[in-house]
Amino acid sequence: MRNIGKCVLRLASTLSMPMPQVFQRAGEEFTRFMVMARDYSGLQTTHMAWNMVVGVLHAYRKRLTIAQVISFSRALPPHVAAIFLTEWVPDIPKAVGTTEDWLEDVRAVRTAHNFSPPGAVAAVSEALWELLGEDGMAEALADQPKWASAFWTKSMVGKQSSPT
Repeated sequence: MRNIGKCVLRLASTLSMPMPQVFQRAGEEFTRFMVMARDYSGLQTTHMAWNMVVGVLHAYRKRLTIAQVISFSRALPPHVAAIFLTEWVPDIPKAVGTTEDWLEDVRAVRTAHNFSPPGAVAAVSEALWELLGEDGMAEALADQPKWASAFWTKSMVGKQSSPT
């Protein structure tokens, strides 16, 4: 009986714990990310930006080892991490390639409805930097390959007005 009481007390204490803020604000944070990606890319709607965001995240993921995918996903907000991991089948990483190769992979997502501009990778990168901040991106890139800093460049910072 004593053990049951302890279990009930332990369960009651976990039920009274507040939901972590990262999950409380996940929807708002994701909407903000999509609006930034839309605005930095120059697309008209977040619906148009959707395939671009999916394409950029998946183009990056295709070039990572399993450990690198897991490490990067752990630093992302919940909704962005979910997109990053969606339809993932671990495989041998694709060659890093060039920025043109990355864009080709981005545009290969749902081609009939993909409006990704030439600066798609930079637009999503900028949105992710703004969402995570310096410390968050440093954490996200900590265990990533050296070329990751070229993929997730901050080249657009200060060159475009901040999205609303």
